[in-house]
Amino acid sequence: MGRARVGSRLVTTATAIAVLAAVLAGCAGAEFTYVMGSDGQSYFKVPASWRKVDQKALDREVFGDLSSATAQARKQLSWTVGYDGFREPSADHLLGGKGDEPFVFAMVSTLTETQRDAVSLDTLRNTVLPVAVDDETREKLEDTSGYPYKGFELLKDEVLQPGDGVRGVHVVYNLKVLGGPVQTFDQTTYLAADGTRVSVLLIRCSATCYRARAGELDRIAQSFKVKRVPG
Repeated sequence: MGRARVGSRLVTTATAIAVLAAVLAGCAGAEFTYVMGSDGQSYFKVPASWRKVDQKALDREVFGDLSSATAQARKQLSWTVGYDGFREPSADHLLGGKGDEPFVFAMVSTLTETQRDAVSLDTLRNTVLPVAVDDETREKLEDTSGYPYKGFELLKDEVLQPGDGVRGVHVVYNLKVLGGPVQTFDQTTYLAADGTRVSVLLIRCSATCYRARAGELDRIAQSFKVKRVPG
């Protein structure tokens, strides 16, 4: 009888510990926020502590004055989302941060027929900022009054072939934005297998931040995938 009661207590204690562990794990929360693009084919993850940016503010930052027909047309063909590592998330941090925290931006754009006919690997490189341009063109850009991006430095340029007909590029480059400190941009861009959509993930942080948090930011970049949905 005594041994039976002791065994029963041990089982009860073990069960209680298991329940407590599960509760604590639940309180700790998820480590990442998982994000899927509007096409249902692109996805990535960011640290759960990073905060989503206000959508309307992000759209204004990306497309400009939304009262214009051109901006509205671009917006209608695109899905966007932004996550900010800063405690006060802001779309203003897309290309240059306040403080020294990273920003992640993703966009899925449906290509027009004309764009589909002209798309190339250089088109993918230039999805966000002019990366694949010749020295003369870059010099003219940087000499243009009001042009905010100076001191371009290419750090990495690789072609991606993940399979299933998807192709893409991964480029990493440095720029000074509006005369501020050097920013590092880590950009992965994929063209869908059917050639109708371009999906881009852009990670931006100061060059100092990027070096210090290289492992964390690389995991985010590596998590970005585009899969072809069987039709």
